Amino acid sequence: MNIKLSEYATRGGLKVRKVGEREFKIDPDRGMKVPVTIYANEALVSKMVMDRTIDQAANVAMLPGVRKHVVVLPDGHEGYGFPVGGVAATDAEEGVISPGGVGYDINCGVRLVRTNLMESDLRPRLKDVVNDLFKSIPSGVGSEGAVRLTKSELDELLVEGVGWAVRHGYGTQHDAEVCEENGMMRGADPASVSDTARKRGAPQLGSLGSGNHFLEVQKVDQIFDEKAAKAMGIEKKGQLTILIHCGSRGFGHQICTDYLRVSEAALRKYNITLPDRELACVPNNSKEGENYRKAMYAALNFAWANRQMITHWTRKTVEKTFGMSEGDLQMELVYDVAHNIAKVERHRIDGEGTREVVVHRKGATRAFPAGLEQVPARYRQLGQPVIIPGSMGTASWILLGGKNSLDLSFGSTAHGAGRTMSRSAAKRSYTPEGVRTGLESKGIYVKALTREGVVEETPDAYKDVDAVAEVSHSLGIATKVARLVPIGVIKG
Repeated sequence: MNIKLSEYATRGGLKVRKVGEREFKIDPDRGMKVPVTIYANEALVSKMVMDRTIDQAANVAMLPGVRKHVVVLPDGHEGYGFPVGGVAATDAEEGVISPGGVGYDINCGVRLVRTNLMESDLRPRLKDVVNDLFKSIPSGVGSEGAVRLTKSELDELLVEGVGWAVRHGYGTQHDAEVCEENGMMRGADPASVSDTARKRGAPQLGSLGSGNHFLEVQKVDQIFDEKAAKAMGIEKKGQLTILIHCGSRGFGHQICTDYLRVSEAALRKYNITLPDRELACVPNNSKEGENYRKAMYAALNFAWANRQMITHWTRKTVEKTFGMSEGDLQMELVYDVAHNIAKVERHRIDGEGTREVVVHRKGATRAFPAGLEQVPARYRQLGQPVIIPGSMGTASWILLGGKNSLDLSFGSTAHGAGRTMSRSAAKRSYTPEGVRTGLESKGIYVKALTREGVVEETPDAYKDVDAVAEVSHSLGIATKVARLVPIGVIKG
């Protein structure tokens, strides 16, 4: 195969060279301990070099104990210190853990619910359904949920995650079984969480929030892997699904804020020098590192419980609106994945065999292949479902974790389309009326709390999600199962 070699220069002057049709590299330079590998096509990588995406990845490659390479996935874009769409593994014994490598919205993630409904069932009452869901599920900046917890109840939830929600009637055991980590990260410790985080997060349980968070009613547009799709309950074109995208709200944001301060204050103590203070980190096995992990795990569990409660109210709303029973609708959870997370996993490191490493996924989705015990029993012979949301006017994808992911990307793939335009730039370039008209022309009804929320999330602010999915599929990191397109969207 003849590959046209291309070379790009980042804003920081680093050289990005093409080594394959969908693979680019930066060789170690300027203190980098490992190379940076970018999985993208020409169009996607050309956008990454226009901001600080690749330069930030090179900075991550300087972290103490970083192993093998730093990965930038096809949806990569500039973030806070650590690029969104980035994956890095640090040695569990000799390396660091970085709050910036997880991000502020700890366990921002998505879950997909399948239904027995078809598009023809929804179209006559589309606005009623979307409006009812909007009323049932709080959204927007600072939005509060309907549940009020005591301190002891919140502590229980932070330890149990989805299990707490199920135990209190907000779902079934099946829901927990098809969540990453069964919706509960062991080792969470509420004592590592500040009172400020508790006060911010506790009232927000069961709410979407703002930004790019959403609840979307979709239809199956295409099926590429019928065997995998059937195992997930995706059976025919036109079938309705519901996608929920949100995270740990103010709770996780405050934990990140708290431990970035702790990490920054500890840099001198551990003699850590960084190219960017936004990458503040501490040794993984230090007291500060252990405390962050325990608090971060609590935020993971908060987010899983949050999505579980939103799922419960979504089911009840749809049942009421359609006048159908739970048995008739069959609104089963397909899978739930985390996008912002750090956890210890065992991976093969070149020349060293397998080692325990802290895998930081920031805006990245775990994509484990078939046969691994971490994949739910229901899917173990197929591989882990992967859900990649697009924008409110473009497709979302169901993929299946591929065998190449372990070698290429620490068992990871993209988490979404990835932004190409800032929110402020979107507001300068588009109007609420124009965005709504464009969506309506595609048969999409959007209900948003604010006019700004619609403009900031215009589909034109995002990369081509189909191209992102194609890169993953062609590399065998995660392969195509089905393409979903939106019909109704709720935004904060």
